[in-house]
Amino acid sequence: MAILVTGSAGHLGEALMRTFRAQGTAATGLDIQQSPYTDLVGSITDRDFVHKAMQGIRTVIHTATLHKPHVATHSKQDFVDTNITGTLNLLEEAVLQGVSAFLFTSTTSTFGAAMNPAEGEPAAWITEDVIPQPKNIYSVTKLAAESLCELFHRKSKLPVLILRTSRFFPEDDDNAETRRLFETSNVQALELLYRRVDMADAVTAHLSAMEKAGPIGFGKYIISATTPFLPAHLPQLHVNAPEVIRSVYPECEELFDARGWKIFPEIDRVYVNERARRELGWAPAYDFAHVLRCLREGADFRSPLAREVGSKGYHEQEFDEGPFPVE
Repeated sequence: MAILVTGSAGHLGEALMRTFRAQGTAATGLDIQQSPYTDLVGSITDRDFVHKAMQGIRTVIHTATLHKPHVATHSKQDFVDTNITGTLNLLEEAVLQGVSAFLFTSTTSTFGAAMNPAEGEPAAWITEDVIPQPKNIYSVTKLAAESLCELFHRKSKLPVLILRTSRFFPEDDDNAETRRLFETSNVQALELLYRRVDMADAVTAHLSAMEKAGPIGFGKYIISATTPFLPAHLPQLHVNAPEVIRSVYPECEELFDARGWKIFPEIDRVYVNERARRELGWAPAYDFAHVLRCLREGADFRSPLAREVGSKGYHEQEFDEGPFPVE
């Protein structure tokens, strides 16, 4: 089963290629940038290049994209070209090649404004049934690419699964106030409660989706760490998150204090992965309970794979304020 991984120089693409190579699975890495995990260098906006890359491919894992960190440094046309036209090129060639599974790595950012309840409202409970309200060109183009995927499934019966991944990047938060108040590991540990997935779990989600794409045909799935929260927690989460977290994990405060960490005063959304676990048979291993076990043992809560991939950044240049400029 020959596999094509687009975006092989990126965080998730490299993680997938590392995993396939370790398994001895035939996989080809494609990216616009050269890397140790990239076999074909070129742009998915180039239809001829995509046509050649797709020869003999049976499964496509399409992770290549312009991300939110590129919004302030790239034009809207760049986003349309890469995220929409690039996806269209891959879908058309997948149909011509008779591909048996097409996985599209999307993002929870497509939910946009639906994730930000007004003051006094409960935290948002984000499932696949929530209607997206995209807020920037990144989320607009990812949502459009999702629609292309659905169209190709309907018209050509191409098995397509869309994986809306939550945060897995290791870089600092783009919010200056968050960076000022919380160290990076503190932030990312807390995010595993509601809006982050470890790199290793993101990979296993894609591996599970590869196996299920044919029988399922088409589906959209939120890929995030399993939250401990319930709908009953939502009103209090948005006004007093520490109280809710202490009620679920009584030992959290002491473990955080020993590390010099703090708890977010409020949480505005909760990503729910129940459908992915049920329909894909996905079993994420890295959650907040894992974080607390690691704190008790003095261990790093990140998976070995996440540590191996490390931080890549999103631009060649460095910026004075933050990991990337904010629009």
